[in-house]
Amino acid sequence: MITLNVDLGERSYPIYIGDNLLGDKKLLQQHVPGSNVLIVSNETVAPLYLEQILAMLEDKHTETCILPDGEEFKNLETLNTIYDVLLGRKLDRNTTIIALGGGVIGDMAGFAAASYQRGVHLVQIPTTLLSQVDSSVGGKTAVNHPLGKNMIGAFYQPKAVIADTATLNTLPDRELSAGIAEVIKYGLIRDLPFFEWLEQNMDKLLQRDTQALEHAIEVSCRNKAEVVAADEKESGQRALLNLGHTFGHAIEAGLGYGQWLHGEAVATGMCMAAIMSQQLGWINTEAVKRTTSLIAQANLPIHAPNDLSIEQFIDLMSVDKKVMDGVLRLVLLKAVGHAVITDDYTPEQLITAIQSSYAN
Repeated sequence: MITLNVDLGERSYPIYIGDNLLGDKKLLQQHVPGSNVLIVSNETVAPLYLEQILAMLEDKHTETCILPDGEEFKNLETLNTIYDVLLGRKLDRNTTIIALGGGVIGDMAGFAAASYQRGVHLVQIPTTLLSQVDSSVGGKTAVNHPLGKNMIGAFYQPKAVIADTATLNTLPDRELSAGIAEVIKYGLIRDLPFFEWLEQNMDKLLQRDTQALEHAIEVSCRNKAEVVAADEKESGQRALLNLGHTFGHAIEAGLGYGQWLHGEAVATGMCMAAIMSQQLGWINTEAVKRTTSLIAQANLPIHAPNDLSIEQFIDLMSVDKKVMDGVLRLVLLKAVGHAVITDDYTPEQLITAIQSSYAN
């Protein structure tokens, strides 16, 4: 088992990475301080892993909340289902909410934990690659609104993250690729050696090689932990973690949540960011090619969807958490392995970049 630490002073917590961690009763129990537990999962994950978690908590008073599966359910209406269980079962402030699932479950259970009685304990048990390398770490919790993705939420750190790589064995190929998009992101924004490792080992990841997956998860989590420790509330450099996300969130909202997976939208968004970086003269054609080639190798889309117009992109991107005083800041590339946050571009340059991102 690999153990990393997210260094946030009193709110520091461990990330455990390893095979078959859901069989380690002591590992989970040490992070569940009270007697009451609510496990939040979904209709896909619960049949696979809920019994294992319940067995680990047999001496606790445990309730469950099983939600429908999909990004389209990541909203205030579904969030109320969690509150209904918390209130209906009269669960107190010493309750621990366990998020058992992918990024949608982690975000919604996390937001419920942040807001119920102004904060209860939270443990993240991510079961997708995307949630293991990204959404479960760092304390971002949120739900979507029809006008913008993740615009309603809170920063709220868990007590622990338990990433059991064995859960990836049941992950569909499309979901695995979607998670690899976030893995590639870390290489692009700040870790050139990791990007180069991915260029050499992508086939192993797609084949679910255990050692390759554990290495990718460890390096990704280490990168994210370092960024979060330096900028917990995203007042500065943490925004670098959003490479491709402003374009990607526009795709998700514009097409309807759930039509593209989050990782698929981010993958295309990173290609769009690379194209714009080249058009600004920051990177060369070879850097764009390396970016798009690796993303394509991961079986991810590299072109903007044709049924989303430039006007829709601009409108949807204007509803983004990186808008400051009416100006949209973008995460772009100065080099492969070096991203920056900038508003140093013109509207015309943004339009040209979007236009260039459609398939010919």
